[in-house]
Amino acid sequence: MLDAIGVTGDEERVYRLLVGMFDAGPHQVADQLGLSPAQVSAILRSLHAKGLVSLVAGDEPRYAPSPPDVAFGPLLMRGQESLEWARTAVSRMAEEYRGGARRRDATQLVEVITGSAAIRQQLTNIQVGARNELLWFCRAGHIAMASGENADEYDALARGVRYRVVYERAMLEEPGMIENVAHGIRHGEEARSSTVVPVRLAIADGTIALCPLVQNLDGSGEPTAALIRESSLLAALIALFESYWERAWPLRADGTPQDAERTPGGTGPDRDERHLLSLLVAGVTDKAIATRLAVSQRTVQRRIHDLMSRMRVQTRMQLAWEVSRQGWLDEPAAAG
Repeated sequence: MLDAIGVTGDEERVYRLLVGMFDAGPHQVADQLGLSPAQVSAILRSLHAKGLVSLVAGDEPRYAPSPPDVAFGPLLMRGQESLEWARTAVSRMAEEYRGGARRRDATQLVEVITGSAAIRQQLTNIQVGARNELLWFCRAGHIAMASGENADEYDALARGVRYRVVYERAMLEEPGMIENVAHGIRHGEEARSSTVVPVRLAIADGTIALCPLVQNLDGSGEPTAALIRESSLLAALIALFESYWERAWPLRADGTPQDAERTPGGTGPDRDERHLLSLLVAGVTDKAIATRLAVSQRTVQRRIHDLMSRMRVQTRMQLAWEVSRQGWLDEPAAAG
């Protein structure tokens, strides 16, 4: 059981016996385990060198076990370091292998994935394997995984992976989607909205992408997706995402900590007003906003009118322009 941290099976047996006996000499251990005294002496010397047992002073050599939580701590740390080194080495070799395969065979650049379950698994794989950044185009409806089912995103965000997501406006009007998006933003997701997005797309670390091949299924067949590795095609998809990201409107969540509250007497929006404005500018209907905020449409319209009066503008278009001019929906600057 402890082979992974450099403790052999016989060493583990001897150590476990000493834990139960507290201390013993080589002959006692040999009798208990059915080993020769010479074998036990060699094992005890090895355990002593690893810091797992200590020599007890006396006429005859006796050994006592070190406390397990103290004794195995350094071995576990070294084991974790070795596993991480091995994981990195395997990852590099796998990339070298794929690179060589791609140079020899162009069909290695794109792999067709068939079936909802297989596509879901690939979405999980690229998120679990991501180290730096995920880019997403999210369209209305879903082919293999609903946005609210993507628990892997929160695990990745927790370990420091950046998520940039462009949502299609129609998707924000689906039941529960505004709250789902706000939940992601509160956990660190950077979200923007566009009137439309051209394709469903997920890109991990700029090295691999997953893109469904059929946009709208009629129920007559299994969905398919392309798994695209480093190539000019992948570079084009990244450029497509960045162009939409630059033009899309930022989405904000109500109660997001980094949003400063409006100062007394100021005209800038507070946290909840930023949330309302981000939905308004994204083109979400008053009805959908009212549903998200659990208020009536009349209340939403009154809040918008109050903002227009405070900003001294006459139309919603002028309000959107003022929001853009003031930079009220810009992402907070990263701490430096």
